[in-house]
Amino acid sequence: MTDIPSTGSATLGLKRHLPDLPLVIWMVILSLVLGLAGGMDASEVIAGFNTGFGRALGEFALILLPSFTLAATLSRRNVGSAAAGRTASLASPVAGAGMICPDTAYAALAPAAGRQKLDTAFGAYAGFKLLYPAGPLIVATGLGVSGTAGNEPMMLLLYGVLLTLPVWAAGVIWGRFAAGVPDAPSNDTAHGTGGRLIITFAPFMLMAALLITGGIVGRTGSGFLDFLLMPKGALMSAAILALIQTPADLRRECLDSAVRRTGSLLLIIGAASAFGAILTGMVPLDRLVPQGSGTATLLALFALTVLFKLAQGSSMATFAAVAPVAAPIVMASGVNGTAAVFAICLGSFIAILPNDSYYWLVRRDALSAEPSEGRVIRILSGGAIVQAVTGMALLLVWVLLFT
Repeated sequence: MTDIPSTGSATLGLKRHLPDLPLVIWMVILSLVLGLAGGMDASEVIAGFNTGFGRALGEFALILLPSFTLAATLSRRNVGSAAAGRTASLASPVAGAGMICPDTAYAALAPAAGRQKLDTAFGAYAGFKLLYPAGPLIVATGLGVSGTAGNEPMMLLLYGVLLTLPVWAAGVIWGRFAAGVPDAPSNDTAHGTGGRLIITFAPFMLMAALLITGGIVGRTGSGFLDFLLMPKGALMSAAILALIQTPADLRRECLDSAVRRTGSLLLIIGAASAFGAILTGMVPLDRLVPQGSGTATLLALFALTVLFKLAQGSSMATFAAVAPVAAPIVMASGVNGTAAVFAICLGSFIAILPNDSYYWLVRRDALSAEPSEGRVIRILSGGAIVQAVTGMALLLVWVLLFT
């Protein structure tokens, strides 16, 4: 959102001393300055930038284009218009992951949420961060571990579900404790909810079925079938089904939206990858990063993601920028790939602040009656921090016990 009020005085004060530049510009400048300051000549800096910029961009394009196509088609269906509050709340994590955007998921479900609006907000936030194919797939691709041994789609899906349930519950408990009396109930009824939700989320059922089949069957020897049973093929199949379900006059609009969102993110990903490539060439990460799958590396990844999130607010841009930068750390440390993915996903929870569009969406709907901006920040940011700490504690326990 562009109308950030004066409550963000500390952030505005900092901006008065620094150029107000987009994240991608900062990444390009830092890459060039770092390379030249480190003694590289101009041709080496440009060659390193070119090599890093192009790393994995094709993979990201195959992920983001169908993901944002799904998001665009679902955003035009008014998913929650006839759903009861409890149903909207229960659907929120799946909607957050499926729409690849907590804002869109919350906006779609909020009209029906009634007393459950804050529950729905924390559910959509958790689902987008932790459920496949949203945060985990984007981060795993950026780290270069997607599909590798131990990091198969079914593993990411399984661990995402196991983390989402307690993390979402932690946010709900915090919201009810901190916010007090919930909003008045919605007048919507639950009539027709089940059938509508099944039709709406049919693309994700198709994707899950393809991934499960792929995990059971393995390679078939047919290039076409093998592609369909891979994450990118399953995601593309889901997007095609979602487009078929969309009225013909809206399909081009959905695709144009997907292209715009993908293009801007690919630029951020490329700049972040270039920065990571130049940094890797200059800093001996294998000597600086703890070896093995211990907690030190996971906490470092968590903290790095927190810094990215606090700096620029957007969860999606955080995923796009931090994963390529963190990839050399993951490779040098030998940390468990799945644990690294979720350490980054959990770091991106912190925090829902006024520089995040999600803050204003939830603030003006679920918390519109709150007169104090400070109290709203405590409710939303406090809940996100509780979710992050809960998830990180569970992740570290899993690492200590099973790796």
